[in-house]
Amino acid sequence: MKLYDYAIAPNPRRVTIFIAEKGIEIETVQIDLRAGEQKTPEFTALNPMQDVPALELDDGSCINQVNAICRYLEEVYPQPPLYGRTAVERAQVESWNHRIQNNGILAVTEAYRNSSPFFANRAVSGPNAYAQIPELSERGLKRIGDFYTDMNAHFADNQFVMGDYFSVVDITAYITVDFAKWVKMTIPEDCTHLQRWFDEVGSRPSIG
Repeated sequence: MKLYDYAIAPNPRRVTIFIAEKGIEIETVQIDLRAGEQKTPEFTALNPMQDVPALELDDGSCINQVNAICRYLEEVYPQPPLYGRTAVERAQVESWNHRIQNNGILAVTEAYRNSSPFFANRAVSGPNAYAQIPELSERGLKRIGDFYTDMNAHFADNQFVMGDYFSVVDITAYITVDFAKWVKMTIPEDCTHLQRWFDEVGSRPSIG
C-alpha cells in the first residue's frame, strides 16, 4: 500500500494519526497541494477527485476520503479497534463521527476556504471551480463557536467522545479543534472540559 499525503493538511493528518494508533507502517508519498501536484495528470488518473489523502492498494486501485480509508484499514488491521468494540459502539462511533464531521470539520472548512485568498475560485475541494461566498465564512465561524460549546458540555462527563474509550471520533474532533486555529478560533477560556480533553488527546504518541 501507498498513502498519498500532505503532512500539514487536516484530513491527511486524520489518517496518519489513525495509522499511528494502529501501529502499522505504510509507505507515504507527499503531494504538495500548494504547488498544485494534486492536479497533475498522473495523480488525477489515480484519484480523479484531486485531493488527499488517497490510499493506493497493491493491485493499483485507489481509496480516497478519510473515513473510507480508515474503515478499510480497520478491516485489514482490526486491533486495536478504533471504530467500536461492539455492534452498539460501532453504530455510536459512526453517529458521532458524522456529527463531528458535519458540525466541526465542515464548519472550519467553510470558514477557511471561503476567506483564504489561496482558495479564490476554489472554495470547494475537487476538480471543479467554485467562487468563495464570504457569508459562508462568517457562518462557519459561528458554527465553530457552537461546536466548542456543545463539545465542552459533553466532556464535562466523558473522558473521550465515547466515554472512556478512545476511538476514531477523538481523532476527528482533535483535528477539528487544531484546524480551527487556521481561522483564529481557539478554545474559549471557559471551555475547560474541552481543553482538558484536547490536552489529553494531544499528549498521545500518535499525535506527535
